[in-house]
Amino acid sequence: MLDGAEGPAKQKAMDLLVRYGEALGAERFVGVTNIAGVPGSSTMFLHEYYKEHGGGSFEDVFSRFDLDSDETVPFPKVGGNCCHLQGGMDPELWAEQGMSREAFEHQQQDEAELIRHGVKLLKTCTPYLAGNMPAFGEHCAWMESSAVVFCNSVVGARTNTEGRESTSAAMLTGKVPDWGFHRDEHRRGTHMIQVDVPVESVMDWGMLGYFIGDAVQENIPVVVGKIGQPDLIRHKHFGAAAASSGGVEMYHIVGVTPEAPSLDAAFGPTKPVATIHYGPAERRRVYESLNSNGRDRNVDYVMLGCPHASIEQIGEAAQLLAGKRIRSGSSLWLFTSRAVKSVADLHGYTKTIRDAGGLVMTDTCSAIGKMLPEGTKVVALDSAKQVHYLPAIMGIEAWFGSTEDCIRAALTGRWAGELR
Repeated sequence: MLDGAEGPAKQKAMDLLVRYGEALGAERFVGVTNIAGVPGSSTMFLHEYYKEHGGGSFEDVFSRFDLDSDETVPFPKVGGNCCHLQGGMDPELWAEQGMSREAFEHQQQDEAELIRHGVKLLKTCTPYLAGNMPAFGEHCAWMESSAVVFCNSVVGARTNTEGRESTSAAMLTGKVPDWGFHRDEHRRGTHMIQVDVPVESVMDWGMLGYFIGDAVQENIPVVVGKIGQPDLIRHKHFGAAAASSGGVEMYHIVGVTPEAPSLDAAFGPTKPVATIHYGPAERRRVYESLNSNGRDRNVDYVMLGCPHASIEQIGEAAQLLAGKRIRSGSSLWLFTSRAVKSVADLHGYTKTIRDAGGLVMTDTCSAIGKMLPEGTKVVALDSAKQVHYLPAIMGIEAWFGSTEDCIRAALTGRWAGELR
């Protein structure tokens, strides 16, 4: 491929991957069969930039931006299980999100190209909820920090946090450098986390993840103590929070995650470099930290679905909103994948939420799309990850609490959440 035997696009992709592997100190490649990225997608800014420089087509962006090529090359159809992660706007509610028709039509053109080239349009940060669930031990090339930590930890598949360029190149070549979490020796625990307070609710799992990420940064925590058996939703919020406050790409929970049937298995031949305790005082500090940006208790906007909501979470929101009405002057947007929304539509959850004055949206979120309801100054969130990012990105105040706290804020226009 590097010599051009399989065409110019694969040659450009292999050239990029060789440079990438050399920078990492990798000695070989590993074959990947499951790739999740955002190939060829472009905002209006990116589209106009390349248009001004003699291009602007889908293949121009893919060649010059994704593959770091100095020329446009034909983009062949991809092989393997390649999917597209989140996009910039909802395909139906783009106007409500404040997007222009021009931007919407441009996105539709990009999507048509992706389908033509064999890329599955999952349009979500939770591909494992929308039909892409890797197998244990499978080598993957995934973007999106919360998806990566789930892939490594909960499933036991293998991926580093890849970028747009490496995932696009992998879609053409089926290769990424063999380093990091593809190798056994880099998947062992480094820090012991002793949990001394019960962790049960989704909110509590998010706070624990946020504490651990801040404590261990890019290392691998091994969690023991007063924790129950987390379900998929709790894993989702825990991993996303740990990947936000730190750079956690993998964790072990002894007796729960597949590569930690025992403490010895989690650490292997190494010993923990530190033991860190999480008790009532640490729990209180995390909650206060997540709410340190909130001052005004008048809430304009409630955002749910970060990472993208599961069908169970949409059902919970619908149950809490049934027969009620969101306060005038407040907005509630719930984000999920297209696949999960289709199930929510069938169950009537989408209609119940809409009847209450809320909207179920797909493909994006307020942080990725940089979108807020007009006039938003204060937001309520049930995601530690979104609290970490959205105030910094959009310059607003944020409150963090449970889903029930957030929906109460949407109904009353006031924040009344508290640590229970």
